[in-house]
Amino acid sequence: MPSSFKASVPIDSEAGGHPLSIGFVLLPRFTLLPFAAFVDCLRLAGDEGDMSRQLRCRWTFMTVDGESALSSSGAAIAPCEPYRDPSAFDYLVVIAGVLKDREMVDSRTIDYLKQAERLGVPLVGICTGVFALIQAGLMQGKRCCISWYHHADLIRRFPASIPVPDQLFIDDGDRLTCAGGIASADLAAYLIERHLGRAWAKKSLHIMLIDEARQGNHPQPHPVVLGKVDNRQVRKAISLIEQHLGDTIHVDELAERVGCSRRALERHFRDSLGVSPQKFARDLRLRYGLWLLNFTKKSITEVGERCGFADTAHFSRNFKDTFGYTPSEIRKGEANLRQDLVDPFFLHIGKLGGQ
Repeated sequence: MPSSFKASVPIDSEAGGHPLSIGFVLLPRFTLLPFAAFVDCLRLAGDEGDMSRQLRCRWTFMTVDGESALSSSGAAIAPCEPYRDPSAFDYLVVIAGVLKDREMVDSRTIDYLKQAERLGVPLVGICTGVFALIQAGLMQGKRCCISWYHHADLIRRFPASIPVPDQLFIDDGDRLTCAGGIASADLAAYLIERHLGRAWAKKSLHIMLIDEARQGNHPQPHPVVLGKVDNRQVRKAISLIEQHLGDTIHVDELAERVGCSRRALERHFRDSLGVSPQKFARDLRLRYGLWLLNFTKKSITEVGERCGFADTAHFSRNFKDTFGYTPSEIRKGEANLRQDLVDPFFLHIGKLGGQ
């Protein structure tokens, strides 16, 4: 039996004015963290202290049949209601998670989202909730914020979409989309500030031990590889390299972990990417360093260490060889890098062989 989170909170009539009202559409196997971060932001802004009464903020959990919603972690949210009149809400927040195929959003949910659109209710897609909005035909011509982790899957399933994998969330007026994770707290705080004022948004975040809300255009904190790689062992090796950007993984170890010989792995990398595993890993670590220099206040020494370089001189030398500028020149804003190197700090598969 899945664990269950009891979510019923009485609405108190003491609230003055119009409370912020959110309807949650919880799709099967939705991701728990973005849901919890969003709803806790509402809860803490909704009342004084930590009393959790639905005064300034109100929220309703809904599923297509009114049954409890099972998250991807196995925890269930209850009680839930069947879909309610969308006009009862200021926003409908659609949260999804594991979507094995494009038909996992059922027809009744699609009809409900279309009804909300006709009534002018703003729709919010969080994590792969944006897949549901696209499947319902509600994102034509609109950018959709997506986690770098789901970027390739989104393009594969919906090639006509306009994915943005380098921001936390996007506000397009009647469509808001969020990459998921803890960024949903930033989006919730953004909506709370809009409707209730900055003090209530800050109060929520501070209790959640979050210093301040990040803006929607804040970059997602992870460099990634974009592009299609057909070879399974190369894909697995890339994933391992991404997970160990602060370490230097020897090619022999990498080959062993992906289940092939060193010579075979080197051949697979050259066939797929046009470079050796060593050069690929070095380039990715340097891209990570470029991102850290642009978007954090870490010292150059700290950046070099985070990228797996033994000393600052080694890091700086490799950095200049790759980008044509020193880390100091990047930090001082003296560099004029090609746009594809800095926006959006990704290492594109198709460009590897020519670098």
